[in-house]
Amino acid sequence: MGNRNTATFQSLKDLPIPLHQSPCVPHKHEILICGGAHKRACYSYHTIKNEYKFICEYPSDVYLYGHCVVKLIDNKNKNSDQITLLSFGSDWIGEDRHTLMMKYVSVWKNDNNDYEMNIANNCNQWIPFIDNDNHPIIIGRDKDKYWGARAVIGGSNNHLLFITYSYGNISVFDLNTFQFIKHDNFPTDNNIYYHCFVQGQEIIKTNEEKNKQNHQMLLFDRKIGLSIEYDEDNNTFQFHKLSVCSDITSFNGYGYGYVCINDVILFFGGCHSSTCSKSVYMYSIQEDKWTKFKKTLPSPLYNCVAILSEEENYIHIIGGQHNSYSEVSTHTKTKVRVWYASQLVIICLFICLTQINFFPKDKIKFIIQYWIRTLNIKLGWIDNFDQIIFKYSGMR
Repeated sequence: MGNRNTATFQSLKDLPIPLHQSPCVPHKHEILICGGAHKRACYSYHTIKNEYKFICEYPSDVYLYGHCVVKLIDNKNKNSDQITLLSFGSDWIGEDRHTLMMKYVSVWKNDNNDYEMNIANNCNQWIPFIDNDNHPIIIGRDKDKYWGARAVIGGSNNHLLFITYSYGNISVFDLNTFQFIKHDNFPTDNNIYYHCFVQGQEIIKTNEEKNKQNHQMLLFDRKIGLSIEYDEDNNTFQFHKLSVCSDITSFNGYGYGYVCINDVILFFGGCHSSTCSKSVYMYSIQEDKWTKFKKTLPSPLYNCVAILSEEENYIHIIGGQHNSYSEVSTHTKTKVRVWYASQLVIICLFICLTQINFFPKDKIKFIIQYWIRTLNIKLGWIDNFDQIIFKYSGMR
């Protein structure tokens, strides 16, 4: 088991400081680490150099524990070197709320990065989030408890911020109008915090509904599993219960790292009372099915962060805590294809189809290319799928 894990997970350079519950955002060849529980320092990790650089610190009056950080999507300047981060949160009783933004310019641009110039341009520092009239905006109502909240960006124009938080609440904040446009509650009496909340696939539309803007999200927290469908046109939610793995229903709110890759969600570690797990689970969205892997984390871990690199070929496991509640500075990565082998299934399927003459041979390559395109995965070896399939099917 030990040798297998060594091959599965690659140890990287330790974090500059021990961290847990650290929101992370991928950006090109960087992973931006935006503070942590009671930790204000923010760093950029370079995925090629295997090095860290300090970016800035949160203001000293900001309470950090279970805060959210998301990357705003600029549809007009997708290739811009500058990105905008949004950070918000509160303490456990819903006070000490903060809403900040950062215009980030890579600290790796050159070795003599001009810190003073970035400050003068309000870059690489947390500043108040403002509307179009330069008025400060605080995301959250008086009684909203964002301690351990989760958030994703969605909507037809990537302009909606979906926030899930304590006591089964979900809110929709319009980033264009700077207003909340919807509040609702999940069909559960359980509290929600430090949970899994991810963007799902866009809902497939029928011909009669081809103009409807429907979006899917998924949420897991202990015994709760939900598919959340948002109808943007009517501003309504629909909730559907999902199966939950019995092994992780006992994990408390300080749980697993998670990452969504197309139609699966991977879960790393977790915690039950004072017992920490090193297990890895997979949930299939299409099949509503759970799988427990034989491969495990190198050591028990919880309160870690799992983040997919922007190239989508590696999953990084950052920080966390051990059984002793002590923070760790470990940083490991694992290849996506170790856990997500759907593409290999496609290869095998098409080999079988060609052998049994299920499709005309002149149609096979067209179908393969269509499947690859619709999968929308950027793994380095995916471009060679059709060549591999044709080679092994004897078509070439």
